[in-house]
Amino acid sequence: MNLKLIALGGLAFYVMTWVISFVTGPLIHNGILAEAYLATNSFWRPALTQVPPDMAALLPRWVVTGLINSFVVAGLYGYIRPVIAGRGFVRGTKYGFVLWLLIASVMVAWTGIFNLPDKIWFWWIVEALFSYVICGGVLGWVADRWCAPKASA
Repeated sequence: MNLKLIALGGLAFYVMTWVISFVTGPLIHNGILAEAYLATNSFWRPALTQVPPDMAALLPRWVVTGLINSFVVAGLYGYIRPVIAGRGFVRGTKYGFVLWLLIASVMVAWTGIFNLPDKIWFWWIVEALFSYVICGGVLGWVADRWCAPKASA
């Protein structure tokens, strides 16, 4: 286990998710999906349905869960990266795409459980593709630059 990779790579992945959210938030969530979210109002946490939404109430949850996810993603990358061809950003991008395939397949399965409009699922899957591929690339770049794999004995 490469703790440096988990820490540095996880933080890089996490920071990039926030950077990307400044694009996808207004475009997808406050734009394309705004009406769909209003139509499914009872599905969302009360802090999100207030006018205006109380984002600060959810921020601690989002930070903690985002960091946990990012550290897990980086830790898994440490085990997977030796079998992915390429260097740095390219290797991480491939890893991000594989993660996206797993996430998208779970979301598609959830459509049979949660009664949300297909439009919401579609755009969540699109956002996940955009996010995981770019964040995976950044993770790969950080890993190659500062977190060389340990030599095996």
